[in-house]
Amino acid sequence: MDMKNKTVMITGASRGIGAEAARVFAAAGANVALLARSTDALGDLVGEMGKTAIAIPCNVARYGEVSSAVETTVRAFGGLDVLINNAGVIEPISHLTQADPDGWGQVIDINLKGVFNGIHAALPALKAQGGGSVLTISSGAAHGPVEAWSAYCASKAAVNMLNRCLHLEEAENGIRAIGLSPGTVATQMQREIKASGINRVSKLAWEDHIPADWPAKCLLWMCGAEADRFMGEEISLRDEEILRAVGLQ
Repeated sequence: MDMKNKTVMITGASRGIGAEAARVFAAAGANVALLARSTDALGDLVGEMGKTAIAIPCNVARYGEVSSAVETTVRAFGGLDVLINNAGVIEPISHLTQADPDGWGQVIDINLKGVFNGIHAALPALKAQGGGSVLTISSGAAHGPVEAWSAYCASKAAVNMLNRCLHLEEAENGIRAIGLSPGTVATQMQREIKASGINRVSKLAWEDHIPADWPAKCLLWMCGAEADRFMGEEISLRDEEILRAVGLQ
């Protein structure tokens, strides 16, 4: 997939899937705008990529910061072609009776409002280019309950519907809205899940998780016409057909 002269904005880019996506898209020739709260890690990534990358400190839960990040990206690279909504958290992991209301709400602010903020802020820039892709990291938790993950499950289920609404409203304007459910990925989030010791996912061995560059490579593939049939829906990396199409099997 050739992304030369294309600009990609990635939220949660300081580690995990976001950082690997930055590397994959940069290697494909794209300009990359990297958003995260962790500015030190962003600086290291930009150092790897050089002039085709910029780091933008941003808390996706704050609309003003996201809107400003889009403006900075457009000024730096002349436009925006792809938004990757990757920023997300799972903590605090707790049963409903023990959940801290503020902590529970923070998950919603980042995982759901953060995706809305990205979409709302980026749409004018994407449409100014004649259309573009909005790729959002989903989860199997969007479709089934998981013990002690009520905030995460609720936020991902809502994001799935938000993706479908975006497709309904903006597909005719050239917006390709596609979700990606990667399965369990070897990232810091899985370390947090493991440490909780709650539910079946925390019992998985580390080698059961896929490497973070797998979903990153799938996100690049999703920018191509071959993924058009999934617009308004989700792609699962548990699907062997998808793994073969992306070149992961």
